[in-house]
This record gives sequence, structure tokens and C-alpha cells, in this order.
Amino acid sequence: MKNLKAILQRAPARTMLAGALAALALAGPAAAQDKPKAEVMHWWTSGGEAAALKVFADQYTKAGGVWVDAAIAGGEQARAAMVNRIVGGNPPTAAQFNTGKQFDDLVGQNLLNPLDQAAEAGQWKSFLPPAFIEAASRDGHFYAEPVNVHGQNWAFYSKEVLDKVGVSAPPTNWDEFFAAMDKIKAAGLIPIAQGGQPWQEHITFATVLLATSKEAYEQTYVKQDPAVVSTPGFKQAADVFGKMRSYVDPGSPGRNWNDATALLITGKAGVQFMGDWAKGEFKAAGKQPDKDYYCQVGLKGDQLIIGGDVFVFPKTSDEGQLKAQALLASTLLAPDTQLLFNIQKGSMPVRKDVDATKFDACAQKGMKLLADPAHQVAVVDMVIAADLKGALDDVVTKFWNDKGETAETFTTQFGEALKAAK
Repeated sequence: MKNLKAILQRAPARTMLAGALAALALAGPAAAQDKPKAEVMHWWTSGGEAAALKVFADQYTKAGGVWVDAAIAGGEQARAAMVNRIVGGNPPTAAQFNTGKQFDDLVGQNLLNPLDQAAEAGQWKSFLPPAFIEAASRDGHFYAEPVNVHGQNWAFYSKEVLDKVGVSAPPTNWDEFFAAMDKIKAAGLIPIAQGGQPWQEHITFATVLLATSKEAYEQTYVKQDPAVVSTPGFKQAADVFGKMRSYVDPGSPGRNWNDATALLITGKAGVQFMGDWAKGEFKAAGKQPDKDYYCQVGLKGDQLIIGGDVFVFPKTSDEGQLKAQALLASTLLAPDTQLLFNIQKGSMPVRKDVDATKFDACAQKGMKLLADPAHQVAVVDMVIAADLKGALDDVVTKFWNDKGETAETFTTQFGEALKAAK
């Protein structure tokens, strides 16, 4: 393993990356005899994710590069492996993270190449949502490249299951929701297909909280105000979330998100609360919105939690890797790449100039909300520190999995976690 101090003392690669971009612009990737080779680390391993990732690989190859795939299942495991490689002096060409604070330490240790030249050449600020510019930047410099916009508070319903139990449309209030869940349960099916992992359980709670009270959501995650747990909106969300626990099957603990989606696809479960990447699984299975499944933002379809995926480019002085990074940076946000990738991924493009008519009915709903800041909030990871996120994950997952714990105890522990972070 290379000495970390030596890595940190390397000459800044900004000018070399800029030179690589300029050379590619003048000569064109096809003219290069030695094709830029990019090793890309990521966690996209499900069927829908793999189909989307293939778009990036194909587009990079088409642009004149060589794509070297380095997939690691599971976001947490993948990020740990990426950080170890980068800190250890054996970095990949690019590494996937989420929008937010996950790569702060790498920026602080001077282990990532700034992407200002690529951003200027690609005019990123002309089309990236303001929240994404902020999420990808540190101290006024781009250190990550956003590649999509994910809506995280979707409710996906199996139309087959709803039809079977006599529910004609997705519910729009909690009374209707639990009435539908009771019918599904009485039919011997799984009402809520829940992936039993802390991050998934927190997505479900955040979805419930926003559907109950936008003010409480922002007071919780943006302001991180412990007093929020005493508000009617938070208390109602805690009650609803707690009630949901009785509609989950015994096989939920430890279940992957895509396995939960498969329960809907196969007509075994009624609803899943998940980000729109789940839509990629429906697409991979040949299922169509409104025909085979319903997609609804939250409970009323009026507020979208936005987040997304980014790629960071580890610092290097290797000329070949700088060229590979430059070519990859220009490829990922090219309009045709954005169109093809996001259709497969289930997400929405970060570019405003991508033809929205090419996307399905679910994406159209999300893009309509994405166009108006009044109808969107930032995903939890974008607004709170990793330590606080972990602490809140622990509180949420403990409550979800301990059926004997009361909503009152949950709100108290949630408030204590917020206080401890102050």
C-alpha cells in the first residue's frame, strides 16, 4: 500500500485533467491509438441496474474508450471498497457515490480530482438542478459528476393484486391505504413488500413523514430540530409507520430491495415504498406502468424527494488515467447517454434538454414535480451528516423490527438522536 502522505502531496491534477479534455476535444477519441481505459467501481448489480450500467459502458466504448467493470453488490460494501482503494493508493478511474456527503472525507484529504474544467466544458451549471450543483461541489469546486435524478418516495402497487382484492386505484389517504392493506392481508397475500435493511426502512419512514407533513420533514432533516418530535405531523407519521409493521411478512428482515420488488412483479405483494430505481426492475421484467403496476409519488403525488447518483474521479498523475477520466466525464452527461441510461435506470435525466416524451408515465409524473422546486425536497443523505444518518437509521430500524416498541418511545429516541448531533 502506498504511503498516504505521499498520495496527499501529489501535485494537483486539475491542469493535467484540463489538458486531457482539451486534447480529446482537438483530436477526438477515435483518433487515439492508445484507447483510454476506465475502471469504474459501482454497486449496480440488479437486473435493471445492470441494463442501465451497460448503457454507460456501451457509450464509453462508442466514444473510443475501454470500459473495465468493477461491480460490488451493496452500496455500503461498495463504498467501503472504493474508499479503501483510493486511500490505499490504488484508485479506480471513477467511483460511484450518492448525492450528499458520502465523499466529503475524500475531498478533505485531497484524494479527488476537481472537475471544474469538465463542468465548464459541458456547461453543467446550465442544466443541473441547484441542489445538485451544491451536492456535487465543495468550496466552489465540482468534485462529483451527477448522472441522474432519483425520486426516492415512490409507492409501487401491483395492479394484479389490487384488482384481485377489489381496489380500483392507489389510495390517496392513510385510511384508504390501510383499508386496502386489510383486503390484501385477508386474501392471504403480502400487503407491504418491505426490504428489511436499515436504509430501506428509513426510506419508508421518510416517505411517510413527507406524506404526512412537509413542514415536519424539513424540520427533521433540513433544520434537524429535536422539537419536531413533539409536532402533530411527526407524531402522526410515527403512528402510521408503526401501524405498517403488522402488514409486512416474516421474510422481510434482511431482504434486498430488488427481491421486494420481485414480490410485486410476481403478484405476491401489494405495495413497495422505494426509490424509482425499482422501476428498472419492472422494465427488465417486461412490465408496464398502469397496465401491470401503478406508480405514485408518496401518498398524494405532490411532493418528490430528490437524490441521485454521482461519480467521483480519484486523484492521479497517470496521463492515461487522466485521459480516461476526461473522456468518461464528457460521456456520462452527453444528451444521448442521459436519455438511454435514465430510461433503463428508472431515474430522470439531470439535463433539461433531454426529450421527456421518450420516458414512461411514471417518469413523466416525477419530471413534472422536478420542474417546480415547490414540489420537491432533498433526500436525507444530502442534508444531514453521515454520523447523524447512521444514528437515525438505528432508531428507525429498531422501532420497525421491535413490534413491542411504541410510537411514543420511537419519537423520544428519534429526538434524542437529533439532540446528540447538535
